[in-house]
Amino acid sequence: MSVTPPFWRQPPPPLNPDFLQQGHQRQAGLTKPAGSLGRLEQLAITLSAQQQRPHPAVDRVRIVVFAADHGVCAEGVSAFPQEVTGQMIANFVNGGAAISVLARHLGAELEVINLGTAHPLLAHDGVVMAEIAPGTANLAAAPAMSSEQLQAALHAGRDAVQRATEAGAELFIGGEMGIGNTTAAAAVACALLDLAPEILAGPGTGLDADGIRHKVAVLHRALQRHSDTVAEADQPLPVLASLGGFEVAALAGAFLAAAQARIPVLVDGFIASVAALAATRLQPGLTDWLHFAHQSAEPGHARVLAALDADPLLRLGMRLGEGSGAATAVPLLRQACALHNQMASFQDAGISKGQ
Repeated sequence: MSVTPPFWRQPPPPLNPDFLQQGHQRQAGLTKPAGSLGRLEQLAITLSAQQQRPHPAVDRVRIVVFAADHGVCAEGVSAFPQEVTGQMIANFVNGGAAISVLARHLGAELEVINLGTAHPLLAHDGVVMAEIAPGTANLAAAPAMSSEQLQAALHAGRDAVQRATEAGAELFIGGEMGIGNTTAAAAVACALLDLAPEILAGPGTGLDADGIRHKVAVLHRALQRHSDTVAEADQPLPVLASLGGFEVAALAGAFLAAAQARIPVLVDGFIASVAALAATRLQPGLTDWLHFAHQSAEPGHARVLAALDADPLLRLGMRLGEGSGAATAVPLLRQACALHNQMASFQDAGISKGQ
C-alpha cells in the first residue's frame, strides 16, 4: 500500500508551455515595438501560463498575514516589546495597519492567522486561531521548534491556501508579523546561504548600530549552537525547525501549496523571501510560480534575492513586512494584464507592422 508523501514533498506543476507560446505570440502582435513594455510583457505572459488562460487577471487577490512570537526576543534583539505582536493582530483586523489600508485600496481579501503569541490573545472576529505554541523557543539556546511544531506551521500555510483557492484567488500574497522575526529569518538565511550574520543582519524594527552588533552576536551564538544542522543546509526543514519561526515556516508551506494549486505568488520582503528560499530548496520548481515584489531596506534582502535569481519589481526602501511591499506591487501586475488583454493587434487596428 503506497503512502502519500507530505505536501511539501510533492513538486508543483510546470508552467504550461502552450500558454507561454501563445503569450509570446500575442505580445509580438500588439501595437507597439517588440519589448517596448519591458517587464510588463513577461509578467503577463508568465501569469497567463500560471493561470492557464489566454487573458490573465489578478482581480481577486488574497493576502494572508501569519503572526507569531519568537523566544529569541529574550536576547534583546528587537526595539519593540513582544506584546506588540498581539496588538498588531488586533490592528490588522480593525483596519488600522498598513496592510489593512492597502488591502482595502486593492479590493483584496485579508486573512490574519495567529500561530501563537507570548501574551495570550483572546479569540477575535476576523482572526484565524491556529495556535501552535506561545511562540517559538529561544533559538540562541535551543531548537526554535520541534518537528511536530514545524509540520503544524507548514500545514497552517497549506490550509490558508486551501481557503484562498475556495475563494477563487487569482494571486496569493503572504505577509508576516512577529517581534523578533528578522532575527529568525536572518538565522535561516545564514544557514541556507553559508553567510556570516554581519552580512545578513539588519535593523529590523529599528535597532541602532549597537543593537545590530548585539543581534549579530546572538546570531553567531545561535549558528554555533546549531552547527550540526547548519552543516546540512541542503536540508531546509531541520534548518527551519532549529532557527526559524512559525510564520516563516507557514509562509514556506503556503508558497508550496499555492504553486501546487496553480495560484501565482507575489513575494514580499526579507522574511517572505527567506521563506521562499527555504521552500525552493525543498522544491526547486517553485521558482516558476514566484513573482518578487520589491527589494526591502533590510541589508540581507539583496543577498537572498540574488540567491533566488530574483529581480524585484520595486525598490522603494520599504521594510515594514506584513505583505505591504507585495501589495504595493499589485497594480503593476494588474496593468500588465490589462495591456496584454486589451491592446489592439496590428492586424485589428490596421497598422503596418515593422520588420
